[in-house]
Amino acid sequence: MATKTSSVAPLADRVVVRASEETEQMRGGLFIPDTAKEKPMQGEVIAVGPGRYEKDKRVPMELKVGDKVLYGKYSGTEVTIDNEPLLILREADVLAVVN
Repeated sequence: MATKTSSVAPLADRVVVRASEETEQMRGGLFIPDTAKEKPMQGEVIAVGPGRYEKDKRVPMELKVGDKVLYGKYSGTEVTIDNEPLLILREADVLAVVN
């Protein structure tokens, strides 16, 4: 069953992920600007779609809201909804669930 957050409800086998915040790092006393930092590859699932169709049957999602997940560095589509940066990606793009 689909779960939605604020104003976003993913379709099919897509999930909405809030990327984990990385702490600001200082190296050698130099400030590292946001543009030079690497994108986080871990986040929390905040909404899931109902699942994909396979041979006219719906395959339910394995992920659920609240799961902490790892995903590929360049996976998904970045969107901003209600001034919050989110990532929409397919369930297949999720590499692992962090326990």
